[in-house]
Amino acid sequence: QVQLVESGGGLVQAGGSLRLSCAASGFIFSINAMGWYRQAPGKQRELVAAVISSGSTNYADSVKGRFTISRDNAKNTVYLQMNSLKPEDTAVYYCNADVVDFRRREYPYWGQGTQVTVSS
Repeated sequence: QVQLVESGGGLVQAGGSLRLSCAASGFIFSINAMGWYRQAPGKQRELVAAVISSGSTNYADSVKGRFTISRDNAKNTVYLQMNSLKPEDTAVYYCNADVVDFRRREYPYWGQGTQVTVSS
């Protein structure tokens, strides 16, 4: 079994910053892609940013230049540094990880979600 535990959400004024963390634990051989998704009320869940094990990243156009994703492979942890936050960034943010178990099978796992609220 694998658990993803997120932290770092909260309430911030527009223009402010937050840093999200997500730590994976359990029966993990390795982790391929790790990413952050978000879901605002009444909207579909969308990819915010992702990083693969080599460090290559991709971002949603709406966050390019403002958000930075990074990972610490030794700690099985992914981070999302969010700067210049806007009210439209308000959403529940979910961590995702493609975990490879000791039988070399890959499964996707999700965190419980953390609320980010940006006030205008």
